[in-house]
Amino acid sequence: MVRNVSVAEYEAVPRAVLAVGNDYPAGYEKAPHRHRRAQLLYATSGVMLVGTEAGTWLVPPDRAVWIPPWVTHSMRSTGMPLGTRSLFIEPDAIDGLLEECRVVRITPLMRALILEAVDLPVEYDAEGRAALIMNLLLHELRELPPLPYSLPMPAGGPLYQACHDFAQAPDPHATIDGWCHRLNMSRRSFTRAFRRATGLSFAQWRQRACIFAALPRLGEGEAVTTVAMDLGYDSVAAFTTMFRRQLGEPPSRYFRQVA
Repeated sequence: MVRNVSVAEYEAVPRAVLAVGNDYPAGYEKAPHRHRRAQLLYATSGVMLVGTEAGTWLVPPDRAVWIPPWVTHSMRSTGMPLGTRSLFIEPDAIDGLLEECRVVRITPLMRALILEAVDLPVEYDAEGRAALIMNLLLHELRELPPLPYSLPMPAGGPLYQACHDFAQAPDPHATIDGWCHRLNMSRRSFTRAFRRATGLSFAQWRQRACIFAALPRLGEGEAVTTVAMDLGYDSVAAFTTMFRRQLGEPPSRYFRQVA
């Protein structure tokens, strides 16, 4: 059983997969760090934000973020306690490892396997039941559905600063023309530069920024009406429509499913 420890204590163990469970208090922040192994960081409860130079990944309950080997990342919990379970995977354990971070949905089978893996000995029997569980984990890892929970950021410069400022206080009514005025760019130059820097259109990125601001608060039990009005939406219906478009279901059903 490996719980509430640093993976550095076990990273050299000669096993393809290490499973570690950690629990953190509300508002906990982990400074930027990196691992030789790849990591699947799974939120069993609470909401966390994982940041890299490329952007931020929002991880609600029963979701996980894939972090490739050697990617420097930070992590913080929001205003509620956070439970995590992690798989640390040798880079050569499976073919075709993703080379970028990605949030994925945890299937019921994957959840059961992860929770079982955390309770196995660190140096589990490489030929027995534990090895079969770990091998099945590696197989199922390839099948996890990706989710649009990333907020990519430009590499730097004035566009990065504008995106950073907006993410701190998103406005659903912000317009391309307003950003063009701030950055002294033509509309055509801005739209091209924005998509090149983020991989998204301005409208797509703006909606994701609003989701990133809303999800931690909704996960902590704040009323949908309060969150929608604070973010500047004209009505709860408009906010709910945006939420459903981004995540596939309204806020009330989404948080019932991840509870």
